[in-house]
Amino acid sequence: MITAKDLNKPTPIIAGKQLNTYQQNSNIKSTIKALQNGEFILINEFFNDGLQLLAELQKECNSKVLNLSFKEQQANRDKYQKLSNLILLEIVDHQLSAKKSPHIGWLSKLYPDNGRFMLTFPQIQGLNSAWQWFEKGIALPVIRNKIKPYYGTYFPTRFEHLILFENFLNYYKGPKKTAIDVGIGCGVLSLQMINHKFQKVFATDINPNAIFGLQESMSDTKLSRKIELDCANLFGKWSKQTELIVFNPPWLPETRTLENLDKAMYYNETLFEDFFHHAKKRLLPNGQIVLIFSNLAQITKMTNVNPIEKELDNGDRFKLISCHKKQVKAASAKTKRDQHWRDLEEVELWVLQHNDN
Repeated sequence: MITAKDLNKPTPIIAGKQLNTYQQNSNIKSTIKALQNGEFILINEFFNDGLQLLAELQKECNSKVLNLSFKEQQANRDKYQKLSNLILLEIVDHQLSAKKSPHIGWLSKLYPDNGRFMLTFPQIQGLNSAWQWFEKGIALPVIRNKIKPYYGTYFPTRFEHLILFENFLNYYKGPKKTAIDVGIGCGVLSLQMINHKFQKVFATDINPNAIFGLQESMSDTKLSRKIELDCANLFGKWSKQTELIVFNPPWLPETRTLENLDKAMYYNETLFEDFFHHAKKRLLPNGQIVLIFSNLAQITKMTNVNPIEKELDNGDRFKLISCHKKQVKAASAKTKRDQHWRDLEEVELWVLQHNDN
């Protein structure tokens, strides 16, 4: 059972010296220079001062972003992230001390014993956005009720892959006694399976926030008896064979040390080999594996290898039953990033079975 003390959360910052501050009338150039020199900047007057400083910093970092490749844009975002995380806000008694700051319920939930500390401005923004999503809920096209993702839990912002999975379930003719959802995240794939009359879903996630959030939301409802959770990598403690294994893995190969939520976005070099090795043991003879993936890594030239195709080319564990693809919706015209590759992006749903040869 995961408890609140197990959750991933930003580490409180305790300043050991007087910090430079930024207000609306501060010199922006000298402030950005201080950030580039690795100095912390405290926002201690108005919350909006921090937003203004971030906007100016973004402008400075993005001056040439439209001419950059995907990898260069990623490096540019890393640079912005590093500098923006030197901008601090103080929290006193679970409230932001800067004037006209938003109320963020996570501050009391995640830091019940911390009376006075600081977090970075981007961390505060992340906590605030997560609180709004949690409070208001998020509507998805494939389930009736809104989901309420807990802080630090991955949830989908695009839905093409969910629609592919819903279509798969509509035509699925196999048994529905059990299924395993590897990397449950916010729980949407498991909820889709329960809606399609699967009797039991055994689910894992390496992120304790995902498991804790689902524990809290399901509580003692009927769902808690239909979806069993384990905070663990890949299959965790679920060793019995099942009719259906579902896995929506990260879609991009890792290029740096991963933080918590990044593990939902980037895969390491052993993930797929480990998954297929263990899936072989846990899939019933006539069972199916469903993998939800994308060609994003190939079209952005991060790799020329599709790990599912690589597994099938080896040919000794699994064979392909079907592969369904769906074009990704074009990027919003409002986005400031150059996402021309979205014109070529497709999400993929791969269905595999044991190779009996």
